[in-house]
Amino acid sequence: MSGFEFGRETELVGEVTRGARSVVVLPDLRQRASHGVGLDVESRLEEGQGLARAIGLDVVDAFALPIRAVRPATLFGEGQVQKISVAINQSDAELVIVDGALSAIQQRNLEDKLERKVIDRTGLILEIFGERAATAEGRLQVELAHLDYQAGRLVRSWTHLERQRGGFGFLGGPGETQIEADRRLIRGRMARIRRELEQVRRTRGLHRERRQRAPWPVIALVGYTNAGKSTLFNRMTGADVMAQDLLFATLDPTMRAIRLPGLEKAILSDTVGFISELPTQLVAAFRATLEEVTAADVIVHVRDIANPATSAQKLEVEEILADLGVIGEGGSLVPIIEAWNKWDLLSPDDRAMRRDLIAARVPERKVVPISAQTGEGVEDLVTLLSELLTGGAQVLELSVPMADGQKLAWLHAHGEVLSEVQIEDEQGTPVQRLTVRLTPRELGRFVQM
Repeated sequence: MSGFEFGRETELVGEVTRGARSVVVLPDLRQRASHGVGLDVESRLEEGQGLARAIGLDVVDAFALPIRAVRPATLFGEGQVQKISVAINQSDAELVIVDGALSAIQQRNLEDKLERKVIDRTGLILEIFGERAATAEGRLQVELAHLDYQAGRLVRSWTHLERQRGGFGFLGGPGETQIEADRRLIRGRMARIRRELEQVRRTRGLHRERRQRAPWPVIALVGYTNAGKSTLFNRMTGADVMAQDLLFATLDPTMRAIRLPGLEKAILSDTVGFISELPTQLVAAFRATLEEVTAADVIVHVRDIANPATSAQKLEVEEILADLGVIGEGGSLVPIIEAWNKWDLLSPDDRAMRRDLIAARVPERKVVPISAQTGEGVEDLVTLLSELLTGGAQVLELSVPMADGQKLAWLHAHGEVLSEVQIEDEQGTPVQRLTVRLTPRELGRFVQM
């Protein structure tokens, strides 16, 4: 954490050692299961292990424990805490990851009972984000989220300083304890980061306004983490964004210009991946980044269609989009295309079944099966994006003097030239007769040339 230091005895919550032997424990809350919310237990347990591996931890054991009644002190019952203790001793684990939310006291009590470092899901995701943030903005967002999380978890290891007194002699009141000083430092640092992020948000707003004044539409890639957004982004743009089989392989948003049929340029934006139970601190910190989605002309929801939990992942993504105001009660406010990625991993029977599902879908939600890895279906996606973004286009017959190279070049760059032939007008001047498809906006610009 840059900017200030805590006292030497203060524990930094969430610090983990790469390669540490770890046990993942999933608290399976029965009230959650009874409402049928989110991923099933097996998928959630696999996701928890994926999060641990994403930060370089060595997962030596993983299991779920049913929680019928939450224990305020430890979350788990006494027998379950004993089971965790046996598991970590048998596997010689150094770290316990609770794939759920722990209060500060629950975390502290579990550490006392298990005699191991304990972190919860929020702490683990913060560690991943802290490692992956590459830009100054990303690092600020992660630090703000980490400080917010950490503020309530400062341990009382400074009680020996509570004997300090303010003022002189024996009449002064107790002085400021170290834990209170740490909290004050945290609050001050958070205030400074929020001011810096507010400046970033204003700058982003100015950039968005500039893009909106320009004729270039914005396409935002969204989806569950590890759905293949960055691989698709690289294939469509020729970029070299980090794309690995890891949760949160990329964090900072990236934008690149691409060419689409009928359009001179479009802006493709790769956003941070979503995940179930995304920590509230991160949602708040990354709102400035996620605002890019709200300003998009088209959203491409990239889904890992080969994942057994793909339907639950879709619901998680749409819940976050609704939280951002992209999806309202009447449906999506921005056109959404579903790109069913990893199509190459499906068996022939699964492909046939899913093609039947695509044929039966509601028309307003377009679906394109693709493989970002092999390139299968990506051209179909590009064609569909072009059709959506040039939906109001009309086919026109235009005659342009051959000497007016600027207008001819502009039509080829901004419109879709369907045919062209060289003729002479009534005065015998060589002209180019073009059949071209132009959007109303592009036609207006052409008329003003």
